[in-house]
Amino acid sequence: MTHHTQRDVIIIGGGPAGSTAATLLAQAGVDVLVLEKERFPRFHIGESLLPCDLPIFARLGISLEGKPYLYKGGAEFIDERTGDYAEYLFCDGLPGTPPHAYQVDRAEFDHLLLERSEAVGAVVNEGVRVTDVVPDDDGVTLTTDTGTHRARYAIDATGQDAFLARKLHGTVPLRDFGIAAVFCHFDGLRAEAERELAATGNIRVLIIEDGWMWLIPLHGGRLSVGVVTRRTGVTASLLDEMIAASPLIQRLTAGGQRTAGRIIRNFSYRNAKSRGARWACIGDASLFLDPVFSSGVSLAMFAGERLADALIPALRERREADPALADSLARDMEKAYISFSSLVGSFYHKGIVQNLFFARRPDPETRAGLISVLAGDVWRDDNKFQNALLSSGRRRFDPFAVSESEERPEGSGAPSS
Repeated sequence: MTHHTQRDVIIIGGGPAGSTAATLLAQAGVDVLVLEKERFPRFHIGESLLPCDLPIFARLGISLEGKPYLYKGGAEFIDERTGDYAEYLFCDGLPGTPPHAYQVDRAEFDHLLLERSEAVGAVVNEGVRVTDVVPDDDGVTLTTDTGTHRARYAIDATGQDAFLARKLHGTVPLRDFGIAAVFCHFDGLRAEAERELAATGNIRVLIIEDGWMWLIPLHGGRLSVGVVTRRTGVTASLLDEMIAASPLIQRLTAGGQRTAGRIIRNFSYRNAKSRGARWACIGDASLFLDPVFSSGVSLAMFAGERLADALIPALRERREADPALADSLARDMEKAYISFSSLVGSFYHKGIVQNLFFARRPDPETRAGLISVLAGDVWRDDNKFQNALLSSGRRRFDPFAVSESEERPEGSGAPSS
């Protein structure tokens, strides 16, 4: 085992949350080490970004223009059982909401972000598995499969591995949302299908019994297709059934080559122990919502940005041991999580979907406010639609309102990152 000298900050995980924090910290002259268990590029699902990412990309010094990503104009909601259809374009949001986003291949996108961290001075060690994190009065000791490291501050950006949440028994399932996803990709789509999908780059959300499906167009004639459900005992055959039952999917994927289905289970949770003296959890390591509105990457990057902004002056002033250092981050994230979770929870109720997403004569201000939330522009005070979601009488799906008796922490011991 090798013992290393102390760093200012060590980040566990090099995904969007970790690489965003690493880049901003390194740009400010902070000594940052990223420990990532995988070797990038590596496969990851979650390919649909939100417009709220654009200002963060600018801060990171990254441009996605000219990269192998697809322009995303908005979202389309479709119920093939009833014929209901609605399109929401980001450019129709409230004034100030960024007008578009991107559909990305996550292997390439995440690699781009991590390479940017290295380019501005962060040290990145890939293929390193963290096995323990122990804070003390003077710093934090991180044990890995190759040695031990010391830091003044540690950040858990391990995604759905949620390393510290499971180590500290802080994982609380959220039962109002999806509990499993099955997905695949189609390659080599017909030219006419590729043109149709790329015309707007919209994500298409299909409403089905007990859940929803995503259709995400990707650069190069590819299509990501998945189903999220609240059913238990899900197998890959569910995706087969849903694809076979959808005329839209059948038409768009005719002649394409399909990859094998993959399953993700036990998502939608929060971390009840997300911060402390000399450490904090960000991104999916803090909370993961049902992905129906594609909030995961955007909220992860925002959390990385806000924590970096709090840490830079704290490290300079030697107050990084303050256990309340990440409290402002938690408040900011809580507003975003409650906004999205309220919308997600409503999405599983047919009556609300009909009255909101498929409204025949929608109120223009409500519609613009809904679009701004869908765009991830959730840190403003002038959105009447969002303010209604946040009102105490409407927070039926508040992920922070789980009572102590309902909490069912998961995990044991100190699992690997």
